[in-house]
Amino acid sequence: MKYIFVTGGVVSSLGKGLAGASLGTLLEHRGLRVTMQKLDPYLNVDPGTMNPLQHGEVYVLADGAETDLDLGHYERFTKCVLTRENNLTSGQVYETVLSNERRGDYLGKTVQVIPHITDEIKRRIRSFENAGNADILITEIGGTTGDIEGLPFLEAIRQFILQVGHENAILIHVTLVPFIKAAGELKTKPTQQSVAKLREIGLQPEILVCRTEMPLEADVREKLSLYCNVSLDAVIEARDVENSIYEFPLMLQEEGLDEKVCRLLRLETPPADMEGWKRIVHSIVHPTHRTTIAVVGKYVELQDAYKSIYEALCHAGGANDCGVDLKIVDAEEIEIDGADKHLAGVSGILVPGGFGDRGTEGKIAAARYAREKGIPYFGICLGMQIASIEFARNACVLEGANSTEFDPKTPHPVIALLDEQVDVTEKGGSMRLGAWPALIKPGSKSHEAYGHTEIAERHRHRYEFNSAYRERMEAKGLLIAGTSPNGSLVEIIELKDHPWYVAVQFHPEFLSKPETPHPLFRDFIKAAMGR
Repeated sequence: MKYIFVTGGVVSSLGKGLAGASLGTLLEHRGLRVTMQKLDPYLNVDPGTMNPLQHGEVYVLADGAETDLDLGHYERFTKCVLTRENNLTSGQVYETVLSNERRGDYLGKTVQVIPHITDEIKRRIRSFENAGNADILITEIGGTTGDIEGLPFLEAIRQFILQVGHENAILIHVTLVPFIKAAGELKTKPTQQSVAKLREIGLQPEILVCRTEMPLEADVREKLSLYCNVSLDAVIEARDVENSIYEFPLMLQEEGLDEKVCRLLRLETPPADMEGWKRIVHSIVHPTHRTTIAVVGKYVELQDAYKSIYEALCHAGGANDCGVDLKIVDAEEIEIDGADKHLAGVSGILVPGGFGDRGTEGKIAAARYAREKGIPYFGICLGMQIASIEFARNACVLEGANSTEFDPKTPHPVIALLDEQVDVTEKGGSMRLGAWPALIKPGSKSHEAYGHTEIAERHRHRYEFNSAYRERMEAKGLLIAGTSPNGSLVEIIELKDHPWYVAVQFHPEFLSKPETPHPLFRDFIKAAMGR
């Protein structure tokens, strides 16, 4: 197996994950099998208990692992089907080492960062060798070079590269080359300092991926090459994409990144055939039609909080030759101003997942607005629970209907805690997580979208539709369009007399890719276009 490590310098949020995923795309189009891994230096065991406003969305894998949002990039840009082994945090590393120590695995030894922590990191990197399902592992190290918490990971990869040899492992450093308007020029010093910090600990990047607003002229490239000790053809320009992140692999191919990587790793492959990818990008960037979708959420201040939602809408737009204009609406603003002020004129309304009661009444108002005005509505996870509460209150006249999450004493708990969740005390990794099967009702909008009656979708929730209210709500026009195989859990609800009103308990956005948009997102955009 060949190994590619991706580090970042100068500032965070430079797009290391996107760069790694884009490289994975190019290598796959060269006929290579790729898998990807994220090493996160934070001490949380996983991001499942973090506030989305701080960390961004929690991306859920098929096996139920709650992971960093970069794993969403990995799965969207490549054919990877990732597991919990593909995301490693400092919390997991220390938890494993301390568990080993308590068990007596290190009897007689002092347990230290080097070698015990670094050895555990290397073990997790090497674990992909035996699987035999990939030619290349691309590993992204989270954080920024120089962060104290990241040092064990950098030391581990220094040792790893030394052990496997430079023909089998390379380091790519993503760095910022800022444009200073007052001086009218690009500055290379931040990158020089970042690379110097790497070299202090024994790491020399073979390739620089330079995030920049302006073109890297020849003199700037030469300066970076000379002072950072990389070859001139390994200074890769990564200018901000104008329209879509899916243009990024094409930009990196023009810069010769994949060709350089293959040469360094002694890989003989044909050039990447990106014609199909170009067609997808063209459909996203140059659509014939446009539609406006309101996303009514509670974490709207941070774009990454709903990253997979936005990407799935983009994929669905491409499938319909339609540009999707997002109107991001804070649910609390609807509580203050009313739905009409914020939602008038939109062609579709999407209510995504979330936790806690903040903004829920605004989301309920949005669901009612969509139901009564005939606007296509797509509810996801909490968005499905919100739709159920709204329907119970206003269509079934069940006064005070609510979720026990928001009102434990509600007279009509149409959404209630799962039986197996009642005695749960630990918050981390204890929800209904991962891929679960469901059966779709023939003739429903969902069946029309999926084209078959059996599906598997990824979940992340504690509360469910209370089946005690099924008959009363069905009598008023609610359609139970999807259930668990034994029929006990409601997975999808629809409205019979509505152009397109679908709400699901799972997270379909996690299965959407640019080449294969999720069918529910695709049909939601199609319905919005019809409006």
